[in-house]
Amino acid sequence: MQNLVTVFGGSGFVGAQTVRQLAKAGWRIRVAVRNPAAAYAMRLHGDVGQIDIVQANIRNEASLRRALSGATAAVNLTGVLRETGRQGFQAIHVMGAHNVATAARAERVGRVVQMSALGADLSSESKYARTKAEGEAAVREIYPDAVVVRPSIVFGPEDAFFNRFAAMAQISPVLPLIGGGHTRFQPVFVGDVGKALARIVASPEAAGQTYELGGPAVFSFRQLLELMLAEIGKRRFLAPIPWPLARLIGAAGDLAGVLIEPPVTSDQVTLLKADNVVSGACPGLTDLGITPTTLEAVLPSYLYRYRKGGQYADQEDRELAAV
Repeated sequence: MQNLVTVFGGSGFVGAQTVRQLAKAGWRIRVAVRNPAAAYAMRLHGDVGQIDIVQANIRNEASLRRALSGATAAVNLTGVLRETGRQGFQAIHVMGAHNVATAARAERVGRVVQMSALGADLSSESKYARTKAEGEAAVREIYPDAVVVRPSIVFGPEDAFFNRFAAMAQISPVLPLIGGGHTRFQPVFVGDVGKALARIVASPEAAGQTYELGGPAVFSFRQLLELMLAEIGKRRFLAPIPWPLARLIGAAGDLAGVLIEPPVTSDQVTLLKADNVVSGACPGLTDLGITPTTLEAVLPSYLYRYRKGGQYADQEDRELAAV
């Protein structure tokens, strides 16, 4: 086995794939999470004794230093898509990133990889995108050679995009197209993101680089929903929502978010005003030797649960079920 890498947020959607790929590459891995009892299954991603689960809170310096003790590299995957209580953008994306980098420097960790997002911009109107950029800057103030990874929306079995809209299509005859559905995305497969992170950790040439990770094709918001509906065999009306109305819906979502997960927040509406595609100015998956996986190759493997008849429904059944 190679040296030890600590992965913060390693039990999450992207984290699980990253840990699996690091294990395949022979690393010893320390998965740092707030609740180790809920992450016990992570040990199954590697050989006996290869993966350890430890408790860490990005607000607590002592726990961070324990998690990083003896590590060669650190990967920070912690992040939130919406603010809830103490789990705010500033606390997680900025202060959390700063705390991890500070603790890593104190423990003499050689390589730090910071997960960010496409669209990260210090001047963005979106608090999510702005704090992602502030987190990058906070890490690089401490580690000038830190590696930043910016993916587009990530898809896969537990994703928060296709699963959300497919579930919505089960109960609603209408799906919303915020801003008319013209926003462009370049969805990237979670398995490819995991491979990229594992290769970045091991690559000296990655030092100081910013990687933009996107899939092989660009889709509009409308096209993504049409693709999802075709896969689950349902017809739903796609209703264009103009920006002024979308802002009102987002504001209502902010209020409802105290009790339930809203369909959209005001910050997410702001975020949707900008395309989410790679710029071409930074290295990406192909520079890491990874061939991007298509949406069409993966969506059937997990969206079948939303079809009438599930995985056993053949194409004819799906067409008949499209109501």
